[in-house]
Amino acid sequence: MLKVYGDYRSGNCYKVKLMLHLLDKPYQWGAVDILKGETQSETFLVKNPNGKIPVLELEDGTCLWESNAILNFLAEGSEFLPGEPRLRTQVLQWQFFEQYSHEPNVAVARFIQLYQGMPEERREEHGIRLARGYKALKVMEQQLLRTPYLVGEDYSIADIALYAYTHVAHEGGFSLEAFPAICSWLDRIASHPRHVTMLG
Repeated sequence: MLKVYGDYRSGNCYKVKLMLHLLDKPYQWGAVDILKGETQSETFLVKNPNGKIPVLELEDGTCLWESNAILNFLAEGSEFLPGEPRLRTQVLQWQFFEQYSHEPNVAVARFIQLYQGMPEERREEHGIRLARGYKALKVMEQQLLRTPYLVGEDYSIADIALYAYTHVAHEGGFSLEAFPAICSWLDRIASHPRHVTMLG
């Protein structure tokens, strides 16, 4: 059976959990506490020498890491990863956007506020993350005003990658009131019959 090592509150780990539920694949969950330094233990570093979650352990013991890489592996051959080269490239485009423009700002602002309780020494950084995060949200809004999902008419792993931290952006101090297309998209994602919540 597949095994996921992660933290339920982590958006990157939630991507993998949501994907597995959408595919109706059984798995085991191995809880990892990043605040206690468990990703830096010798045992964990054997699974991911980069010392980060999530990690997907396959039936043969092989370990895969980096959330978006895991999404691509799991979605191969499914409805969530288009086969047409242009559409598949657009999926990758949004995944790269998530890792370089969205996650470093939306997720980090959330970490500072939710996990760390907004320490004084990170308040200025939090403000910078908010400004950059709103810029990323505006990019998403422009696309979602044109199409129901990030890559056209169909729900894909591009949506999973960006849903993970967008749906909890308020925990980082973001307001989505100015982004009606994103709000409608969030509702569409959550309405899937095999949807699972972050803590569900």
